[in-house]
Amino acid sequence: MQSYTEHAGMASFRFQIYILAFCAGFVIQSRCNGHSGLQKKHVALFIFGDSLYDPGNNNYINTTKDFQANWLPYGETFFRYPTGRFSDGRLIPDFIAEYAKLPIIPAYLQPGLKDYTYGVNFASGGAGALVESHQGFVIDLKTQRSQFKKVEKQLRQKLGKVEAYTLLSKAVYLISIGGNDYFSPLATSTGHEEYVGWVIGNLTSWIEDVYKKGGRKFGFSSLAPLASVPNMRVIQPGNTGPSGEEVTALVKLHNRLLSKVLTKLKKELEGFKYSKLNLYTYAKERVNYPSKYGFKEGKTACCGSGPYGGIYTCGGKRGVTGYKLCGNVTEYVFFDSFHPTERVYQQMSKLWWRHNLKELFEV
Repeated sequence: MQSYTEHAGMASFRFQIYILAFCAGFVIQSRCNGHSGLQKKHVALFIFGDSLYDPGNNNYINTTKDFQANWLPYGETFFRYPTGRFSDGRLIPDFIAEYAKLPIIPAYLQPGLKDYTYGVNFASGGAGALVESHQGFVIDLKTQRSQFKKVEKQLRQKLGKVEAYTLLSKAVYLISIGGNDYFSPLATSTGHEEYVGWVIGNLTSWIEDVYKKGGRKFGFSSLAPLASVPNMRVIQPGNTGPSGEEVTALVKLHNRLLSKVLTKLKKELEGFKYSKLNLYTYAKERVNYPSKYGFKEGKTACCGSGPYGGIYTCGGKRGVTGYKLCGNVTEYVFFDSFHPTERVYQQMSKLWWRHNLKELFEV
């Protein structure tokens, strides 16, 4: 893999890649990649959540740089330009779309997007299941639900009620939510059981909402070991959020309750199917034993500053211009102070697809 520092002579190549990636992003609306009429029996993919799944929705909202990633070196590995994804390249939904033989699923807020027949991505970096998590700076889950209702209405108008319902009932719905809720100062002022109950309650409400619109097939992820991200290894001045120990307790409780709720819903909702990615275990193994999975560094971020690269300065646009960038991103588990590298996402996606996610895409 090319080092980030080797930029000379890449301009024309990067421009070509940019055009290809740009084309791929708009493939749903155009014929630029020959996808017109592709797979009449395709399964659509609808994506909700936070920065683990955000393809660039936050590029188009009025927010601060803390909740955006639309500058280099973000996007450098695959797209060769920043897309707004909080990584050096692709995210889990991008790989899942590829494995399902779908085009890259675009951001809901992407200008000019009108065709949702392959699905759409509502995820927003920093979003939580609770409206109060980063309120006013992100697209929370409640708002993502409202956006989905608009898409559902548009599909009904375009395809007719029966065909729209068929598309939505065959579609797969992926969500990554909860992590931002447990970094919130609110988490320290409420009992753990009660607070996690609110988060899981809102997630359950989202499932029931999608189910009423025809959704039957869901992909969930357990929360990652959030206390292991580089940012949590650095003592942040003025931090009012929960400690690493508290975050771990909240995450473990969330994962236990999520499993219980999904088991319960499978009994109660006819036709409800789901696949769950064990992100907690898979990520923890790579942090603690990186060499076992082909990495050299499991605890320090490729891009950032301070101890472990834990200060969130990647790209120099978040108030501090200085930052360090590693020479070979493929050796790292973490790209920036909070988010994994494309290589980690690719490994996770393969594991999930082979485990049983693939079955949900079988028409």
